[in-house]
Amino acid sequence: MNATNNPTASGPILSVKDLRVRFRTLDGEIDAVKGINLHVNAGETVAIVGESGSGKSQTMMAAMRLLASNGEASGEVDYRGKNLLTLDKAALNQVRGAKISMIFQEPMTSLDPLYTIGNQLIEPIRRHRRLGAAEARKEALRLLELVKIPDPERRMRSYPYEMSGGQRQRVMIAMALANDPDILIADEPTTALDVTVQAQILTLLAELQRTLGMAIVFITHDLNIVRRFSDRVYVMRSGQVVEEGETERVFAAPQHDYTKMLLAAEPTGRKAPPPAGAPVLLEGRNVEVAFRIGGGFLSGPPLLLKAVDRISLSLKQGQTIGIVGESGSGKSTLGRALLRLLPSEGAIRFEHKDISAANTETMRPLRRELQLVFQDPFGSLSPRMTIGQVITEGLLVHEPSLSAKDRDARAVIALQRVGLDPAMRNRYPHEFSGGQRQRIAIARAMILRPKVVVLDEPTSALDRSVQKQIVELLRDLQAEHELSYLFISHDLAVVRAMADYIIVMKQGQIVEQGPTEDIFDRPREDYTRALMSAAIDEKKFRVAV
Repeated sequence: MNATNNPTASGPILSVKDLRVRFRTLDGEIDAVKGINLHVNAGETVAIVGESGSGKSQTMMAAMRLLASNGEASGEVDYRGKNLLTLDKAALNQVRGAKISMIFQEPMTSLDPLYTIGNQLIEPIRRHRRLGAAEARKEALRLLELVKIPDPERRMRSYPYEMSGGQRQRVMIAMALANDPDILIADEPTTALDVTVQAQILTLLAELQRTLGMAIVFITHDLNIVRRFSDRVYVMRSGQVVEEGETERVFAAPQHDYTKMLLAAEPTGRKAPPPAGAPVLLEGRNVEVAFRIGGGFLSGPPLLLKAVDRISLSLKQGQTIGIVGESGSGKSTLGRALLRLLPSEGAIRFEHKDISAANTETMRPLRRELQLVFQDPFGSLSPRMTIGQVITEGLLVHEPSLSAKDRDARAVIALQRVGLDPAMRNRYPHEFSGGQRQRIAIARAMILRPKVVVLDEPTSALDRSVQKQIVELLRDLQAEHELSYLFISHDLAVVRAMADYIIVMKQGQIVEQGPTEDIFDRPREDYTRALMSAAIDEKKFRVAV
């Protein structure tokens, strides 16, 4: 997708030269980016791809002077004749957030939960464009309409938690566009979105690029998106660029073995169903979850939203049920309700024990057996604790007799099982990539040796090669310990490799369910067929938008 007929005609507007990024940690200095060069031309889309920890996000964070306090950058980042690495703060702020904007990987952590969407949109408009309150509010409404948020007037009064992942990402795009930037940096902007919403966001970005004429730097691990979206691509590994070129050339004839490996990596294999006599571990009958939205003296009575509407399911020992559907379909809400993390109606049983009305004290000893891996790893990991402390925190509650040495030994094993170097256990969450943080979250759940694990988008932040490793890890752990999984995901390739039974959700209800092969090969409902079709379209080369 080209925003102009010849995006390189105007020449580079951003040039990165010999950029180096180094972090000081308790384990010594870490070279995250090792002298890379890249450029962005006016109006084009450049993709930076690579595995978790390759340095792709840190490259652009350094360019924007947004590194963590223990990081430092050297080299040159030239934007229209200005070296952003040496600008004073006042001059930098005239560029950052105005001429160069960024959409971050995890919108829920980028949006302040204490402020409405309207307030968060209006603030940067007033700061950079010096508009009055009324004019800024009018512009905020226009931006929400531009990114196709339904009922923007009402959404101005909403809080981030009241919106789906796709809607929050649209808000982040609106905030990034508030000051008509030259360059939009999109760091994994569709990571946690289902395939249909992902396609909508990509189409939206393409339309906005054509309308506004901006350049886009797209940081991602999803090579299918790169095929569809970018003009040129830089492939990074271990802080270095190993291959670069026009997207069609790189995908059609990759030169570097690492690029070839990335293109070939995809989760494979099929999950066999549990034995016929396997006991039911977790059961829900007519589960219902409703939220009250809005309401007040001026806004009238609240709206009642049924996020989960009378759903029943049975999870057997050793079984994996995949739950799929679009953003806002109720997948994650159902998983939390079944773990008694949300108030709900209906019956919930664990090992034939009714826990529907169990209070906090009753549930406490069951928590180690009913674990959850959250969708947003950064938001669920305490920034004040090392990852060794994060992983072993549950052991302090559920195995208090363990010594510090024994807990540390368990942390080493848990990190090894999820493919992380145990020597990194003294680092803090902000020192890891999104994919690495997701593996830390999995290690934290598995260290307690649970019976049931709800995996909420556990591979959404991972590149394909690491996804494959995590899928194999989860299957190995399941076979070894007879674990049961509720696997919530928008990535249908991963679901097919992980689950033996599929539930398809839409607007809080089950529209179709059955064995995995039946759902994928012989879907009965139009909605299911649309999901499958969207997943297939993502694999097409350079889909026109």
